[in-house]
Amino acid sequence: MPRPKILVQLDSDAQASVFDAVVAVDAGVDQLLQYRAVDAGSVRALVHGAIFTRGMADLHHTAIFVGGSDVTTGETLLQEVRRSFFGPMRVSVLFDANGANTTAVAAVLVARRHVELAGATATVLAGTGPVGQRTARLLARAGAHVRVASRRLDRASATCTQIRQAVADAQLVPYATSTSDETARAIDGCDILVAAGAAGVELVPADLWQSHVRARVAIDLNAVPPAGLPGVEPHDKAIERDGTICYGAIGTGGLKMKIHKAAIRSLFETNDRWFDADELYQLGCSLDSE
Repeated sequence: MPRPKILVQLDSDAQASVFDAVVAVDAGVDQLLQYRAVDAGSVRALVHGAIFTRGMADLHHTAIFVGGSDVTTGETLLQEVRRSFFGPMRVSVLFDANGANTTAVAAVLVARRHVELAGATATVLAGTGPVGQRTARLLARAGAHVRVASRRLDRASATCTQIRQAVADAQLVPYATSTSDETARAIDGCDILVAAGAAGVELVPADLWQSHVRARVAIDLNAVPPAGLPGVEPHDKAIERDGTICYGAIGTGGLKMKIHKAAIRSLFETNDRWFDADELYQLGCSLDSE
């Protein structure tokens, strides 16, 4: 009888994510072990519990998912997971705290359907947040000229510096968007416009949408009113509005979920898979071409 597939969910929140649990079950996990309020000091024991209870031949039947709503804390947990492995004693890992990785990957992939990313100009509004940073990095790695936009120029500049450390030849320019005029400059003439802001925060005023948005693709990752981009509806999926192909949060959500579930299934193929943003993007590219 085959070993059951066990997913160990490490969540930094007071209650482990129900959303992530449902996705895991729908992806075919046989047993889900949820740990809540996980901090860096507790990771090592949890990881060792996962890797020492099955022989080498069966380690691929166990995997780890690092989640939680706090992406920065999740990144710390992820680092501790890696440090807890040694030699061949490891299991596959998926990191998608607050859905930041799969959301960013889906946004870049839907843009890629309509625009050749290499050489394109892309503006990422709220580019200093978890989803914005990952979206900007993936676009830069694909060869796009990326405008990283934030209300504060110093934060946008810091994000550009951080991305350059990961993508040596990244073409990045920081933009401030604290005023209407600054926002107009950030979005003017871009081929791809991505709004990656917090739920319910309008990033482009309606008058600017009418007068300045001429992007070939506009993607709003906020599903909570008011919209981040006033010309995009949450359910939009390749809907053309005034010459711009629009995607809303729900319109990109199907691809996001497809990537999430495929990554979970892939965890159990070997014991050495590692899915962070870049690896999820490669997986997404293969899925989006099917």
